[in-house]
Amino acid sequence: MPLQNRVTPFGEILAHPARGGLMGNRGCLHDDKRRLGDRRWAHQAWVACALSFKDWQRQVMRPGVYTELFFTDEAVALAAGHRPCGMCRHADYIAFQQAFGRARPELGPRPSPGAMNRLLHADRVHSRSRRQRTHEDDFEALPDEVFFTLPGQTRALVRRDGQCLAWSFEAYHPIAARPAGPVTVLTPRVAVDTIRAGYRPGRA
Repeated sequence: MPLQNRVTPFGEILAHPARGGLMGNRGCLHDDKRRLGDRRWAHQAWVACALSFKDWQRQVMRPGVYTELFFTDEAVALAAGHRPCGMCRHADYIAFQQAFGRARPELGPRPSPGAMNRLLHADRVHSRSRRQRTHEDDFEALPDEVFFTLPGQTRALVRRDGQCLAWSFEAYHPIAARPAGPVTVLTPRVAVDTIRAGYRPGRA
């Protein structure tokens, strides 16, 4: 039976057999039977990691250590509120950090991890309800790799290479109609601004 460790663009953590393109960390969220409780983060440093690094081997969801979460790709990880890991994805982290500094110049050209984590956390989740924060924007103003939903709909869509794609764990599928006007953006506002400032999310 699949473990409950696959993350959707809505930030939900579900059990699904699909493999991930990136691994994530929010701290230890599981018990000694590898089951998730009510907690959805243990700290504010939500990172997205490479699936392999220095031939390190891990037992997934080992008791007492962090819960390995998995994303289809970086667009999903960013929508769920994660940023690149500074160790296993160092080059991506530096690129994200520099773009973050351009998006929020008051933090300086190389914002600290703590400063980025605080702003991301404020934009990604309601702390009391644990619900994802969203914001409204015009579809034509969105950069590629940003997730959104259309008015009256609940499926997660992403803008990519001039197309609008519907997400699922298994694949992306083009939708026929090109959106127009306001949409509900799932990717945290500061992450959207970081993409606008030049960060290029990786693809699976």
